[in-house]
Amino acid sequence: MQVWNDYLSQNKQRFLDELLDLLRIPSVSADSKYKTDVARCAESVKENLLKAGCDMAEICPTNGHPIVYGEKIIDASAPTVLVYGHYDVQPADPLDLWHSGPFDPVIKEGKIYARGACDDKGQMFMHVKALEVMNNTGTLACNLKFMIEGEEEVGSSNLGKFLEGNKDKLKADIVLVSDTSMISMEHPSIETGLRGLAYMEVEVIGPNRDLHSGVYGGAVHNPINALCKMIASCHDEKNHITIPEFYDKVQQQTEEERNALNAAPFDLEEYKKDLDVNEVWGEEGYTTLERTGTRPTLDVNGIWGGYTGEGAKTVLPSKAFAKISMRLVPHQNSDEIAAIFQKHFETIAPKSVKVKVTPHHGGEPVVTPTDSVAYKAASEAIKTAFGKDPIPTRGGGSIPIIALFEKVLGLKTVLMGFGLDNDNIHSPNEKYDVANFYKGIETLPYFHKYFAEMSKG
Repeated sequence: MQVWNDYLSQNKQRFLDELLDLLRIPSVSADSKYKTDVARCAESVKENLLKAGCDMAEICPTNGHPIVYGEKIIDASAPTVLVYGHYDVQPADPLDLWHSGPFDPVIKEGKIYARGACDDKGQMFMHVKALEVMNNTGTLACNLKFMIEGEEEVGSSNLGKFLEGNKDKLKADIVLVSDTSMISMEHPSIETGLRGLAYMEVEVIGPNRDLHSGVYGGAVHNPINALCKMIASCHDEKNHITIPEFYDKVQQQTEEERNALNAAPFDLEEYKKDLDVNEVWGEEGYTTLERTGTRPTLDVNGIWGGYTGEGAKTVLPSKAFAKISMRLVPHQNSDEIAAIFQKHFETIAPKSVKVKVTPHHGGEPVVTPTDSVAYKAASEAIKTAFGKDPIPTRGGGSIPIIALFEKVLGLKTVLMGFGLDNDNIHSPNEKYDVANFYKGIETLPYFHKYFAEMSKG
């Protein structure tokens, strides 16, 4: 609608400046030294919701970081959209790989570089600004509720309790989330599923102290050597995960489903060029799109032990550690997979070491319906804004809370993301295109318009 475009055009710089202010707050949920900053960011989100037009907004304490709740109710008979997002961000390490400060946002070649630019402050903030656009032009067609949390990057461990205790407050017709990506601005898409997650930490314990590698080397098992061999054994020569029972509940895609997934635009050579790799890797018999969207994985996210400082120290370490994540697909369960992994890792440990396995957090895989009113409204919104129908895709990432929305609130979710796969989320130099930020603000009001119209039947 022209009135939306006019308002956006008149306020583009202010919208961008307000996002940059939000990105300057180091709201790292995983590190306790940022607790005050996380709380400060929650307060900023609350104030932005009120400024955008919410009738009320509040900080809701949890046993961890707070949740920000806000709402704009226009008509009890109108459909209600619950917007979910998160204001917490991943740690910025390693800092030396950033070409600018992770919490000192800069714009280069039309891209915002900062931690949280895409995941998820930039995308969450689109919804706040879309509310402002609709509210200040008198065109808001749906009731809007916002639930913006501060623990998504550490597993959303307190959000489930919040859902259980606030079912009436959170009553809605659909959950709308922008914490995902699309293929490209030329090929807009909607993700119709996400993988689940089981995240583990393992500790391999050898001798009761670090030892001289000359005096004891060859006689006492090095925990790092043991850990590396154990991890390596979790994949076979076809890159298939070797843990017993791991695939028992994995539903094999039909040929029709596989063909539909692989019909999405994808340039393998461009993919390798972007990542600067000579070849892709993965489970034999599957394409890259299948490996990242519909197949489970096991990856080491961090590994350490012994001496890692400057120079040399000939030490045989007492302990070795690793953090390991497994991405899951329907109908795998994160608790079951965590238990299977723990049993397997303890079983394959040599008698010369001891093993401790600690589950951290997990989430369930989800598949969203493509025949719902909400999906059709999202599809029509993208078609209107981009001039072409969106392509349905499967996302390789995880949003642990999505499955709980259906379990606790009985609500389906629409994953309407505007990020790109090369936005470096969770990595140094995370970015978000300014054009994508504005395009999201332009597109989201159409979703509310079409959802209200289609909900009338």
